[in-house]
Amino acid sequence: MNNILMRNPKTEAYSAEAGASAAKAGKEWKMADTYDSIIIGAGPAGLAAALYNARDRLKTVVLEKFYAGGQIISTDRIENYPGFEKISGPDLIEKMRKQSENFGAEFKTGCEVKNLTRLSDGKIQVNCGKQSFVGRSVIIACGSDYRKLGVGGEEEFRTAGAGVSYCGTCDAPFFKDKKVVAVGGGNTAVEEALHVAKFAAQLTLVHRRQEFRATKVLFEELMQKASSPNSNIKLKLDTVVVAIQGSGKVERVRLKNVKTGQEETLPCDGVFIFVGMIPNTGFLAGFIDLTEAGFVKCDVGFLRTKVPGVFVAGDCRIGAAMQLATAVGDGVNAAMMTKQYLRDPAWWNKPVSDALMPGEW
Repeated sequence: MNNILMRNPKTEAYSAEAGASAAKAGKEWKMADTYDSIIIGAGPAGLAAALYNARDRLKTVVLEKFYAGGQIISTDRIENYPGFEKISGPDLIEKMRKQSENFGAEFKTGCEVKNLTRLSDGKIQVNCGKQSFVGRSVIIACGSDYRKLGVGGEEEFRTAGAGVSYCGTCDAPFFKDKKVVAVGGGNTAVEEALHVAKFAAQLTLVHRRQEFRATKVLFEELMQKASSPNSNIKLKLDTVVVAIQGSGKVERVRLKNVKTGQEETLPCDGVFIFVGMIPNTGFLAGFIDLTEAGFVKCDVGFLRTKVPGVFVAGDCRIGAAMQLATAVGDGVNAAMMTKQYLRDPAWWNKPVSDALMPGEW
């Protein structure tokens, strides 16, 4: 009975432990169903993959440790997703979930994946504590979380329209002619700050060092813009944000010089935090290849990982653009490649080629 998953008819939970207990008690149990596709994560990438897989009549289940939506669920206004002039994150996610459910996709919320195992027959076992699932293929779409500053007011003002944002591309237009603070010194921070500055009346870029980690070309562009006459970009170096303050919305930040210890208050209407992303991939360590920062390594054409049958989609993969639309595109791509893998498992080891694209199938 070892390593055989069985179903408890009362709880619908699958586990080898439960199977062994049932055998000892002489009870009848059913073997766990095998899914064609198990999708880990119910954010935009996972939901898009679920829709395409379910429409292809693949037996599909989506596992989500909290509730559907991912980062986008906390967004009040989305204006850069094609087809919608304006829609809230919760409304868009609800539409996406219902659409995939209408085609037969199953959803298991409150189901945190602990680890994955490739079985001797090539199937993938996904373990969620006491409950486990077996699939012919898996799409990892667990997303990433924004790295936080961890200062007072950051969580309070993350609510819609209150003034704290982690995405300049998404939210810059909402701060047109406003005074904003941006935090960070890497490539993303500089790129996003330059973008936000196109809308803001004034942007103050706060960085904890004198040196920037951004590439030389980006750094030079930043310095050129900041030093030009009547520039709306100001730099605060050797400085950190110690608090974000206001009444109901962001009104000011408290800054501290890391060398002198001197603090000051800077009035502003918003704070953009660009200090990195943390992929939700800790449970994958040792199963597939991850970068030093924790992003899933894959071939960016077909989104295949090193483990046959395991694909990746969305913000948790290497090279992701960290945008809603691109996450959805990844989910679609991974689903279409899943169909190809299930049709021809030998395809997995073939190099990325235009001869293997959907039009040639």
